[in-house]
Amino acid sequence: GHYISVDTSYEGEKAVLTSPELYSEEWSCVRLIYQIATTSETSPHPARLNLYLRQEGESFDRLLWSAKEPSDSWLIASLDLTNSTKKYKIVLEGEMGQDKSASIAVFEIKITPGYCIECDFEENHLCGFVNRWNPNVNWFVGGGNIRSSQSILPKDHTLNSELGHYMYVDSVYVKHFQEVAQLISPKTTAPMSGCLSFYYQLKQESSIVFTVYLRDTSGFYEEIWKTDSALSADWVLAEVDFDAPYPMEVIFEVAFNSAKGGYVALDDISFSPVYCSNQTGTPFNPAQAGCSFEEDLCNFYQDHKDSPGWSRVKVKRNVYRAGDHTTGFGYYLLANTKFTSQPGYIGRLYGPTLPGNLQFCLRFYYALYGFFKMSGTLAVYIFEENHVVQEKIWSVLDSPRGVWTQAEISFKKPMPCKVVFVSWCKSFWDCGLVALDDVSLSLGSCQAADLLLPNPGECTFEKDECMFTQKKRGRGSWHRRRGPTPTSYTGPKGDHTTGVGYYMYIEASNMVYGQRAYLVSRSLRGTSGKQCLTFFYHMYGAGTGLLSVYLKKEGDDEEIPLWRRTGEQSISWLRGLIEYESDRNYQIIFEAIRGVSMRSDTAIDDILFQAGPCLEVEEIQFSAGYPDSLNEIEY
Repeated sequence: GHYISVDTSYEGEKAVLTSPELYSEEWSCVRLIYQIATTSETSPHPARLNLYLRQEGESFDRLLWSAKEPSDSWLIASLDLTNSTKKYKIVLEGEMGQDKSASIAVFEIKITPGYCIECDFEENHLCGFVNRWNPNVNWFVGGGNIRSSQSILPKDHTLNSELGHYMYVDSVYVKHFQEVAQLISPKTTAPMSGCLSFYYQLKQESSIVFTVYLRDTSGFYEEIWKTDSALSADWVLAEVDFDAPYPMEVIFEVAFNSAKGGYVALDDISFSPVYCSNQTGTPFNPAQAGCSFEEDLCNFYQDHKDSPGWSRVKVKRNVYRAGDHTTGFGYYLLANTKFTSQPGYIGRLYGPTLPGNLQFCLRFYYALYGFFKMSGTLAVYIFEENHVVQEKIWSVLDSPRGVWTQAEISFKKPMPCKVVFVSWCKSFWDCGLVALDDVSLSLGSCQAADLLLPNPGECTFEKDECMFTQKKRGRGSWHRRRGPTPTSYTGPKGDHTTGVGYYMYIEASNMVYGQRAYLVSRSLRGTSGKQCLTFFYHMYGAGTGLLSVYLKKEGDDEEIPLWRRTGEQSISWLRGLIEYESDRNYQIIFEAIRGVSMRSDTAIDDILFQAGPCLEVEEIQFSAGYPDSLNEIEY
């Protein structure tokens, strides 16, 4: 047969292969048979094969899958495509890296309706299912009129004929007690829940244990089904409720006790997005357990037995006290405000009830002011529903004062539970202020979430400058930095993403008054319809200059001004929102101009491009400095 491979004569360039325009309202599965071969041991920039989804109306391609592991045989990748009403293209990209000896080849790409986890075992790639090799017991393909094993079945289930195929595992080579054979499904790549069904046959002379497990990316096994010991001379249907909110593999495991154990056969694995038990239970939506506190406390509440420890407050833009984390001029929660500062106060904030037996990742932002000693002033507890057990899962150790710092905690509890934020202080002299904002909860562990592929239109500057480049390096340039800027009374104390990460800023002490620095995006794909650009900017310092955002369309010389701020704005990171449209390819340009003094370090962070109109509207697109009513807290 034929395969297609990357031409290696162009060094450093990317080879791109684009599908025709595709459309599928049903869920479908992309299967890719590929190989990356190399003779060198390790390379700092290895060859890489990427697969992107290019959706209609989006300026960015979404990376669905990426591989760089070399192999000496063809491998299969299976990727779920969720049902969507948008047309799309699939884009394969080969990057040669710096490895001269590497080659990247694709043998087959196939898009079939249905889920990647389904299989009838009629095709020789077995839908990406793999047997975990064991010296004695393994899953084999049976059927197809090959009379090779004494445990052969007369007919498979799919075609109900001797020509059809199925998977089987036989005890004839068992050497040790409880040897197991595992058949492992491709990993799910999109959240799914519903009914997993399969057909099996079981012939046993001594006890066989046939079990189905789910395994998540951290290697945690959860049993979801097990045979009852009844014999089955014919194909039996098994159905089990299946929830995979984060990437999981399904493992079919057979354990034998002796060489006379018999055999197990498996066929026709299929999936339906409706639960088998016909339970209509809606899957848990983690968004209900988060809150930005802009409107109210969402689903959080306080216990009336306590004094009201937490208050929702907002700060007008000023140069002394930081505002909230969400926008810089919105609401956040403050424990120990002027109403509650009696010594020994305690503030408990309860979250909504979370279902048991799910892996969660909790993220929130906190800031501390005026404490003599920091540790223990804010803690997070897990409160199990029966109200007997509470377990402390996090407490603050030390953090920079007055900087919104991100905390992330992974947890999994067998019973339903609540998250409780507790702030307390023992003596009046030790009581400072604890601020809390932007609580969010996601499914899967935080480590697994960090491995997820990045949002294509987002740049947090944590690793690099993403889709941006400098127009000219030299004195008027943007710098990537973490921590405070070198000049006092200007610039941020920490970044917006986590409080301890990176941001981009201009160092005013290296520039002269009126000098400009440009940060320019690469060419972005034009689309019909509105786009929304969100970013955070920091303009603190008595001599602050200008920050402007421009749109430059391909083929035009002029840059269209979209947004501008002049002069000192706030000690906080503030959110900027811009709605724009461009049907041609375009670039977005951030321009900072140094102001009259050294105290004009202007910074930006957390840039996000989204398709569709902005959900909120920014009041002023072009404005000067802040009003005079400084340092007021509104309760």
